[in-house]
Amino acid sequence: MSRTRRRLVLGVLVVSQLLIWIDNTILGNALETLADPVRGLGATPAELQWAVGAYTLVFATLMFTAGALGDRFGHRRVLLAGLAVFGAASCWAAYAHSPAELVAARSVMGAGSAMIMPATMAAVAWTFPGAERAGAFAAFSSAAGLGVAAGPVLSGALLGSFWWGSVFLVNAPIVLFGLIGIGLLVPEFRVPAARRLDLIGLVLSVSGLGLLAYSLIRAGQLAAWTGAEVWGTGLAGLALLGLFVLVELRKATPSFDPRLLAGRVFGGGTAAQALLFLAMTAISFVSVFYLQGARGYTPLQAGLLGLPGAAGVMIGAPIANVLVRRYAARVVTSVALGVTGLVMALWSLVDTSTPIAWLEIMMLVQGLGIGMVIAPVTTVVLGTLPLDRMGAGSAVSNTVRQTGSVLGIALVGTVMSIVYRHAMAAWPEAARVSAEHARHLAAVTHDSGLLAAADAAFLRSYHVAALWTAGAALAGALLLAVALKPAPAPAVVAAVEEPAAVH
Repeated sequence: MSRTRRRLVLGVLVVSQLLIWIDNTILGNALETLADPVRGLGATPAELQWAVGAYTLVFATLMFTAGALGDRFGHRRVLLAGLAVFGAASCWAAYAHSPAELVAARSVMGAGSAMIMPATMAAVAWTFPGAERAGAFAAFSSAAGLGVAAGPVLSGALLGSFWWGSVFLVNAPIVLFGLIGIGLLVPEFRVPAARRLDLIGLVLSVSGLGLLAYSLIRAGQLAAWTGAEVWGTGLAGLALLGLFVLVELRKATPSFDPRLLAGRVFGGGTAAQALLFLAMTAISFVSVFYLQGARGYTPLQAGLLGLPGAAGVMIGAPIANVLVRRYAARVVTSVALGVTGLVMALWSLVDTSTPIAWLEIMMLVQGLGIGMVIAPVTTVVLGTLPLDRMGAGSAVSNTVRQTGSVLGIALVGTVMSIVYRHAMAAWPEAARVSAEHARHLAAVTHDSGLLAAADAAFLRSYHVAALWTAGAALAGALLLAVALKPAPAPAVVAAVEEPAAVH
């Protein structure tokens, strides 16, 4: 394939992946509106967690099955099908009449994303030789930053002029462009020995992760970690996930290969990315309510305020791509993630009077750290695999880190809900549901005391949530420092074929 053709293919694939990032940030900026009983659907915190978490749960658990479909039927075909499913489900979500219907539509969107992600990564791995692959992954990380930047601004503009469902219709032209571009430019890729479809593994993984997420979210509704419903479903979920791993280990060619995680670089790097995604998704989820709820900014203003963070992700990837050629990938990524964790901890100090300039600086540094981790770690992790294992490796890597996103939303959202409900114990149940419901009740009853109490309780819960996200990011930084230590055998380094390899 010529260099010009490779660049065109990369451009089309980047746009396809950009769709996922834009959609995630668009919904995040609309959460405050969806929680409003008048302007949105009056969704409770648990329903909002499911609206975000159901998408990510299906995304995570279907990804390895989608990778096997790509190996069997061709990654280009699966990519086209995924875009079509995503586009149709976006239209359904736009016209949902209840939180439950929105959750269902988001689940189908997650299925489409699961088909897009591994097929895109496999196409990049097959299209670009080792020397160019790091740059291609850096382009994807920069596109993620562009999606993070464009999503909130687009949703803010749409929410200011149209109903909340309009934020999902923006996906339609991107889907159309992707379908045409992939159909014309991207060649078909298929491995010689296709993996079998793993329906048993699919059922076990979806059920296990779903029960685990349910137990965490249910704890937030009950405002307690105890109780048979919480512990029972959580333990059942863990048991099913353990059974899923055992089933996959017994297969010669599993769709989700846990053996890949046994490698120090692949397993450690993937786990560190899971912790990063846990922290990144969680802090994004809760910060929407801080900016739009506690600070009172409109969705458009909140989207514009998030631009420094998105810019940081965009420029962090190419900076990291340069640095890892001079320094060890271990040093660059572990330091970057460590700084990210410290910035996340600083969110526990903000209040309703914190200067905007300070918030912007924090977002910029946090975005830089995130951008400097994702692309280099992805390059190193996938660089340990042969080409015919890229599809399987991409599915495992993306499944694990999206699992981190599911648990981040469920865990940190629940921590925040528990702290808030305990702080509002003296107020009526309607005010204890969420700060949004309490503000609406205060506006109706003209109760300034309730409004002040809700804001104070929210800030307290937000501070605790920020410390949990910081802990996850710092744990990921420590894991990278250990996992990416220099390999003892020169042959391992040579097999990576990357300038950004483990040095």
